[in-house]
Amino acid sequence: MNNAVTLPQIPSTEPLPTGYEHWRGEIVSLIERSKLQAALNVNGELLSLYWKIGKYIIRQQQQQGWGAQVIGQLSDDLSRRFPDDRGYSERNLRNMKRFAEEYPDFPVLRVPLADIKGTEIWQVALAKLQAEGKEYAEVPLSNITWYHHQSLISKVKPLPERAFYIMATAQEGWSRDVMLLQVSNGYIHTKGRAIANFEDTMPPARSDLARYTFKDPYNFSFLGTVALQNELSIEKELARRVTDFLLEMGKGFAFIGRQYHISVGGDDYYIDILMYHLQLHCYVVVELKAVEFVPDFVSKLNFYISAVDEYVKTAEDKPTIGLLLCRSKNDTKARFALRGITQPLGIAQYETEKLFADVASALPQISEMEAD
Repeated sequence: MNNAVTLPQIPSTEPLPTGYEHWRGEIVSLIERSKLQAALNVNGELLSLYWKIGKYIIRQQQQQGWGAQVIGQLSDDLSRRFPDDRGYSERNLRNMKRFAEEYPDFPVLRVPLADIKGTEIWQVALAKLQAEGKEYAEVPLSNITWYHHQSLISKVKPLPERAFYIMATAQEGWSRDVMLLQVSNGYIHTKGRAIANFEDTMPPARSDLARYTFKDPYNFSFLGTVALQNELSIEKELARRVTDFLLEMGKGFAFIGRQYHISVGGDDYYIDILMYHLQLHCYVVVELKAVEFVPDFVSKLNFYISAVDEYVKTAEDKPTIGLLLCRSKNDTKARFALRGITQPLGIAQYETEKLFADVASALPQISEMEAD
């Protein structure tokens, strides 16, 4: 028997050198990029193979007049020849044919700029492509898997929207099921739609990133019946369901805490939710209101942003951003409330299960019950 005992390592008491955290972050990013590139290379080879098989099927059917039965025969032959491969079912071969038909410019999805001019989410990319003299936006198809593609082709027909979801899926790291949920929730129509003053309070490149980091509305349907309760209950549920919450907020957000304590001038204050965004390199103060937007909410959030900048933010962090989430809002009032605000702040609304909202609206009001 081996009686050797492994002693726990005693952490060093010496302080880490200045800049170590940033240096370590660069190495972590290097490793993550390498792993991602390896996965993309494997996926790209598989997509290339399937696209080529699809092209072979199309060519023979068009040039030789072969009927649909040839696909079934090919499936039988390939499955016998490659028994360990599971990708040669008749259904999958038909999907390969469709894949080749949908993407004649493989390995990219090429979208004419004229087709994306009316799509708000594309405006920043559109301006850049036009400045470069491009006529097309090109999205690498290898950014998502074969199974993502099959679902996306059937669910999203307009190519500009499909190109957007390919990029969003790759950037956010969505599984196929999450991607389909975002499509169902109309993610493309919410991204970058929060009422905000980012253009007036941040440098251009940072402003664009911030704009497309936030959306409107946020879908908190995972909260269920908590939709009928107060702000504190919603906060607690968001913290309990933090994975769902972060998924809805989007890639880059880290949850710091709820009812985050901060002391200003000898008084105690509690921020509803404090987050950090890894790409924007800043804290994000989230104020949650279970009622319709009121302009006075902006003043309180502005105060919290100042407090975090003063007492929490470090020299390495960028200025704090505020996000006000309300049950509903009037966009005109929200824009007016942001005039003259010098700190970056966004205003959006959140939605929960419409079923519960409908139930709530159907319940008798207090005044009605008192009248009875």
